Amino acid sequence: MLGGLPIAGLVSALSRNTRSSTRLLHNYSKYMNGRCQHYAQQAGRVGARQAAKSEQKMRSLKETLMAPAGQTAFTLGRGVLVGSSALGLGALCYYGMGLSNQIGAIDRAVFWPQVVKDRVRDTYLYFGGGLIFTAGTAVAVARNPAMMNMMMKNSWLAIGAAFAAMIGTGMVARSIPYKEGFGTKQLAWMAHAAVMGAVVAPITLLGGPILTRAAIYTAGIIGGLSTVAVCAPSEKFLYMGGPLAIGFGVVLAASIGGMFLPPTTALGAGLYSISMYGGLVLFSAFLLYDTQKIIKRAETHPTYGMAPYDPVNASMGIYADTLNIFIRIAMILSGGGNKKK
Repeated sequence: MLGGLPIAGLVSALSRNTRSSTRLLHNYSKYMNGRCQHYAQQAGRVGARQAAKSEQKMRSLKETLMAPAGQTAFTLGRGVLVGSSALGLGALCYYGMGLSNQIGAIDRAVFWPQVVKDRVRDTYLYFGGGLIFTAGTAVAVARNPAMMNMMMKNSWLAIGAAFAAMIGTGMVARSIPYKEGFGTKQLAWMAHAAVMGAVVAPITLLGGPILTRAAIYTAGIIGGLSTVAVCAPSEKFLYMGGPLAIGFGVVLAASIGGMFLPPTTALGAGLYSISMYGGLVLFSAFLLYDTQKIIKRAETHPTYGMAPYDPVNASMGIYADTLNIFIRIAMILSGGGNKKK
């Protein structure tokens, strides 16, 4: 068959087919390159728009957080405080009037042996003594300009030293075995109370009237919450240990964050509100927990155990709760809970 075809025509046909294929491949390559460039340009524009939107969102978030503080954070904080107060008052009426059908510590106190009564009494004696010693130390430091100047320094070294002293003296006081009478344990307890008094001494600058009112309000809160704790069922508030630990972490983080951000910004006001109002609610709940823990330990600690009942360690929880409540009430009364300047 091929023998009858002109050689020139065959070559020409093959040449045309080859040239056509070449043009087709060339056109297809140009088309694909154009589409790739188009898609790349579209992807670049989309990525640029997304980056611009993300940058705008971050800028808007930063501007929102660093904007001048409004009343929202403090209003919410006061609302939480009012709600918690109403809840506490309701619990006081409910348990105080004996409406609960469960037996509380106040009902069992009639049948307590003398050893349990002595344990509870000693615990609250150390609690009251610690508060008196702390107040006396705070006044003494406030009257000493050199000491007061040292306690008011805002350097990281001074803050770290204060934290280390508070935590260190507390750990030492707790670690020493308890013995009746005046000994090493009592000296360590007094040292811890003195350190706490020195740390809170700058609060005396708020003035006597504010501190007096804060002390009266604190006494009312402590009395009311203690009544709720002793009238409520024995282990009603002992389950709160886990949630309270989480809340303490949140309040501590807010307090540390507030050291870097002033309460005149929106974020700083939020952190300050959590530390102030949230801390007041938190340590009030801690007081309920620690009060029932004191009663539980006094009732269940073995009389002839290897280690005697330790009223010093038992009192340190409600001692710390009371100090934190007092400090926050004093700051709120001074206007610290409405820092918009």
